[in-house]
Amino acid sequence: MGKRKKSSRKPQGPKKVSGFDPCVESPRSPLTTGVQQEPLAKVFTCLFCNHEKTVIVKIERKNGVGNLRCKVCGQSFQTAINYLTAPVDVYADWVDACDAVSKSRSYMPAHLQTASRATERSAVATRRYADEEDAQGEPA
Repeated sequence: MGKRKKSSRKPQGPKKVSGFDPCVESPRSPLTTGVQQEPLAKVFTCLFCNHEKTVIVKIERKNGVGNLRCKVCGQSFQTAINYLTAPVDVYADWVDACDAVSKSRSYMPAHLQTASRATERSAVATRRYADEEDAQGEPA
């Protein structure tokens, strides 16, 4: 006896009931006719110079990088991307990064404040020392 031949037929799922199936829409369904999605934008408004349609987003999928550049003011931004990233995502990352920078500038941590005060003190001390030398060198 030889080997049993493999069946070319695949197992079938449950039988479909003929008639209307509410889960499946027909191509001529009233829900899908006339509704068209707008494509996502690739050109945006600049946050720095407020010119409309001047920020261009380019996505380099091979390098995994999204680049953003304003044609008017030259502002640029670069972020890491993945296979799902769209130009609007790069723009949103830029907006988030700008917000983070503006918040960090309004709040300066205490250790940075003391460092800036120490720099101020050393500058004042240097000026005083220079003034004292000038005063000693001149005859009264």
